Amino acid sequence: MRAALSVVIPALNAEKALPACLAALMEGLEAGLIRELVVSDGGSGDATVRIAEEVGAIVLRGPASRGGQLRCGVAAAQGDWVMLLHADTVLEPGWSEAVIAHMQTGGAGYFRLGFRAQGLAATWVAGWANRRARWFGLPYGDQGLVVPRAVLEAAGGVPDIPLMEDVALVRALRGQLRALPVTARTSAERYETEGWFRRGRRNLWLLCRYLCGADPARLEQDYRRSGRRS
Repeated sequence: MRAALSVVIPALNAEKALPACLAALMEGLEAGLIRELVVSDGGSGDATVRIAEEVGAIVLRGPASRGGQLRCGVAAAQGDWVMLLHADTVLEPGWSEAVIAHMQTGGAGYFRLGFRAQGLAATWVAGWANRRARWFGLPYGDQGLVVPRAVLEAAGGVPDIPLMEDVALVRALRGQLRALPVTARTSAERYETEGWFRRGRRNLWLLCRYLCGADPARLEQDYRRSGRRS
């Protein structure tokens, strides 16, 4: 098949997580699926950029704003399809076959969420996230998003906001989202540091505030400030 997929990864000081993310993408290259990899860096002070360059990624540099980084990355990508993926997310083997099959549908897709952690709390939080995505059409960015460029552009593209860009985007894509039969395993570091219940409660509160009209810039400030107190 013709390489049709551009993978766009926003990154910020991701030297510990990025190698595993990139390694999982290799099967897409071997399958002839991936056209290019774009890493949109938000000003990393570690080895993130070097790691991305070593694997041949297109590296963009700009302000730290996940929505803005994704938007710039999509603008630089050339594929007919785009996969938006967080730097600390690792796709399980077989993802490329699932994406190739999904491309025949023409709609947007997302992966099941899993954590790279053991225990009841990790299972419960991932289960809730997957039910939220299925029932309410609200997968988060750490589940990944595979979408035709034309559909993404028709939805207005990735919103240039520092937080909740994933929620804003999937709301614009509502009715076009399908779950792919593959798990995307994301880092559980923040949950384990802050506590699973506390972190989950904070995320839900941020979502409620955003849906009620709160300014994403203010939410991002509160999010960072509360994280420093943890």
